[in-house]
Amino acid sequence: MGYRELATRPVLFWVLVAVGARLPVAMAPLAFVFLVRERPDGSALGAGIAAAYVIGEVVGAVALGPRLRPARARGQLAAGLAGGACAFAGIGLLPDAHPVLLGALAALSGAVPAAAPGGLRALLTAPLPEELVVKALSVESVLTYAVWAAAPALVGGLALGVGPALPLLLAALLMAAATVGLWALPAGWQAEPDDRRGASMARTLVRAWPVYLTGAAAMSLLALAELVLPALLEQRAIGVGWTGPLLAGYSVAAAAGAALYGLRDSWPGSLRTQSLVLLLAVTGCVAFAATARSLPWIAGALLVAGLLQAGVLVTRVLSLRAALPPSAHAAAYSVMYAVVGVGYGGSAALAGAVQSAATPSVTVLAGVGFTLLLVAASALGDLRLARAGQAPPGSGSR
Repeated sequence: MGYRELATRPVLFWVLVAVGARLPVAMAPLAFVFLVRERPDGSALGAGIAAAYVIGEVVGAVALGPRLRPARARGQLAAGLAGGACAFAGIGLLPDAHPVLLGALAALSGAVPAAAPGGLRALLTAPLPEELVVKALSVESVLTYAVWAAAPALVGGLALGVGPALPLLLAALLMAAATVGLWALPAGWQAEPDDRRGASMARTLVRAWPVYLTGAAAMSLLALAELVLPALLEQRAIGVGWTGPLLAGYSVAAAAGAALYGLRDSWPGSLRTQSLVLLLAVTGCVAFAATARSLPWIAGALLVAGLLQAGVLVTRVLSLRAALPPSAHAAAYSVMYAVVGVGYGGSAALAGAVQSAATPSVTVLAGVGFTLLLVAASALGDLRLARAGQAPPGSGSR
């Protein structure tokens, strides 16, 4: 089966809803920075509000994702997206409010719709035959990278060209539209609660912890690319203005990589092996970019990293599906979403601490070391599960 089989009305509706739900998430951190940048200490305040938003996302994903009920997930997702739309609108309409209120609304806008990524992924894949699941996940990855590539330019253009509150009002409108669009999607998906063999949801989800670590490792590399790249270019006497095009190229390459991964029905090795090999290759590309001396080499390393990173994203989702029963898939996607946010935040904190005492290139290499520690812990976790008599997550081939 090819991508042509996905060109159906239900999948098209899903794409529209997913854009409405995910574009606000991609826009939010930068939109908060632009909203308050003219205030005293505006940069620090914007970073603080963005941090509150990310914390809200992590907490919301962990708390709400496992509570999604397959038979009535659409109503739960609609409630979350509607709440997020209201919170975004509140921030956009009250740009001069007290920082505590803005932070609280930001946390709310991150927490309330945080189950949507996992729930929407389940709504996409559950009705499809198994032969189309990989291609559907590849399409989802292409969409994700396209959204994240477009968000910074959209926020910057609206905030600087029209008004600083407009990106947040647009985010509210998009999330409200996604809420309405949900009713064109299935009410939920079928899953048997007893497929967990009596285990609680929490205990079931913990079984896949090595896969979650892989997700955190992959996102820590993205944090390095986004946060340290401007300083790295400056260190190499390269114009900082190249940051935007380089990151855009990274996202475009990642979208292309996701599409390429889904072209084949199978790749050599197990899903877990594919994920680890691809992640190690991405790590090597990022390390090479840190030591490269010229713009073409840095650009080339980031393009290859983006191309391979998409495979990591798809294989880790497939690994979760292989490791857990269907009734736990949506919850596992939400936990992965939360862990990925923690990985991004941890890498950002490490980068900030190291960069205050070392050069940007050393900072990137320190982040690469942090990523390798996560990869090693994940691999050891697989071995431990295998020795305990459990199949390692994602050990099946594709």
